[in-house]
Amino acid sequence: MRNNFPRLIIAATQSGSGKTTITAGLIAALKNRGLNVQAYKVGPDYIDTGWHLLAGGKISHNLDSWLVGEDKLKEIFFETSRGADISIIEGVMGLYDGGRGGISSTAQISKLLDAPVVLVIDAKSMGTSAAAVALGFKEFDKSINLAGVILNRLGSDSHKKIIVDALNDLEIKCFGAIKRNDEFFLPERHLGLVPIAENHSVDAIKKICAAVEEQVDIDALIDLAKNSSPLKIIPNSSFLIPNCLSIGVAKDAAFNFYYGASLNELERLGAEILYFSPLNDTTLPKVDGLIIGGGFPEMFAARLEQNKSLRAEIFAAAQDGLPIFAECGGFMYLMRELIDFDGKIFEMCGVLDGVATMTKKLQTVGYVEAEILSDCVIGKAGEKIHAHEFHFSTAEISSGEKIFKCRRMRTGKEYFAGLKKKNLVASYLHIHFAGNKTLAKNFVEACKNYQSLKGERKFDGRNDQRDCNGGR
Repeated sequence: MRNNFPRLIIAATQSGSGKTTITAGLIAALKNRGLNVQAYKVGPDYIDTGWHLLAGGKISHNLDSWLVGEDKLKEIFFETSRGADISIIEGVMGLYDGGRGGISSTAQISKLLDAPVVLVIDAKSMGTSAAAVALGFKEFDKSINLAGVILNRLGSDSHKKIIVDALNDLEIKCFGAIKRNDEFFLPERHLGLVPIAENHSVDAIKKICAAVEEQVDIDALIDLAKNSSPLKIIPNSSFLIPNCLSIGVAKDAAFNFYYGASLNELERLGAEILYFSPLNDTTLPKVDGLIIGGGFPEMFAARLEQNKSLRAEIFAAAQDGLPIFAECGGFMYLMRELIDFDGKIFEMCGVLDGVATMTKKLQTVGYVEAEILSDCVIGKAGEKIHAHEFHFSTAEISSGEKIFKCRRMRTGKEYFAGLKKKNLVASYLHIHFAGNKTLAKNFVEACKNYQSLKGERKFDGRNDQRDCNGGR
């Protein structure tokens, strides 16, 4: 079966060119026209998808060929874009930047989805040279459909004319030219943009949207997307199992790094996702497993420390053998102490005998292959995982069993990481369950086993002993 799936990619020459700002403005402008817009982000970034959500009102999905694989990436795209009037895909870094060998680069994803590319060029302090940059990107890989450019941070109409005239001479289309405006600023800190969970910059989105509506040829972009080549659909081979257990997921301003399609994979396997807040909730929901994802616990360490009752419940749950999976910020939260950027020490959950210390320098960023060293709640010894790391903290662990042998894909460096304790696995690694289905199945099975050991629980206000094969 084939379908058109109107789509286009907003790429850039490099990070910091303004592609997130322009993408958010375009999504909002298209929504204002009454279009059903589905947004995506190339790569593992959690934060930019939040700005897409703020602009368009819908969950934005990551397209990452390392974390989920090429076939699953297409499956996610087909499943989530079906019914949309247009899909807008924001690139990562520069058009040709990605993991080793170009994996999960914007260029690679443009080929996988046969999607036209519009290149954002930061034209500040540049004139005719901007046209030379556009030509270089177009000629570098002629198999990519680089349909044109959007110029950003222009100083004046004359500045625009110089560049557009040069582009016309090269027969490169300019879809828009946006003038510099400090009101378009989106707040940043050590991991990039500040998540919308902390800073709902609705006013900034409105101003960016107004600029895009005025200074970008939106009709031409819609036509470009609608004329995308038909795609051969890869059907979703998985099926939905009725809810048979509950998994608590920490989600608030401190912990919000989750891939929508990753949690969906747990739901397909019969898990009901129950969100709770380590900042605000004093008790855990009644669950059969726990996931504490990444985020910014260092920015909320005082409030996390003050919530002693929830920290005590998490400690007791871990001691009781509740299956727990924690990533990065969640890993830090489970330690005995967290030391922030100012050297202040805060008590955390104490499940792990360790200290997380924030540093001024980025410690690790990039794709990782991890081998599980011993059987645990997410897998068996010897299984390989595709993951990503990105953190400014170090972890000093006094005791515990290392659970992963990791290899950085860019450098080949090997190291041991993460901890296993009873039914808990925690590390700096970010994984995507849709690309590691066996891990999702193993974790759900561990939760099911825990449920069986603890006996019957309440579901939807009634006692209901269900099994994960769809029966009772």
